[in-house]
Amino acid sequence: MSQPLPFPIRKECPPGACVCKRDDLLNDPQGDLRILRLTNQEEKKLLERIENISSYDDLKHMQQRMHALLGIVLEISPGAREVRTVRGLNIQVQELPGLCRKTRQSIPAAVRRCLEKNPEIAYAILDAHDLFGDR
Repeated sequence: MSQPLPFPIRKECPPGACVCKRDDLLNDPQGDLRILRLTNQEEKKLLERIENISSYDDLKHMQQRMHALLGIVLEISPGAREVRTVRGLNIQVQELPGLCRKTRQSIPAAVRRCLEKNPEIAYAILDAHDLFGDR
């Protein structure tokens, strides 16, 4: 990286603690640096915002905003087996250069906490995947 970026970026993880390839991303002139805007403080705000989502539409909007602003792709789908609880949903964040391993785990955990507080969102996810067969 030859010039400093015009925005604050996430501090690098301790050596050996993460495989986010932050330095490779910084040295890549074609690299998508949006994810580096997610500082530790911004990550806390994001997780709090996710936990406080109150509707399926809000969740979908949040997924779109995370992708547009940070390049994060959050996928939520029913599991291959029966979905009896929130644990039966697949909630994954796609790997992305510069995205910390810890963050890839904390976002799905925040979504699960949100869904546990708001089971109607989980039902809407199931309905969106035609599991209730109403369509």
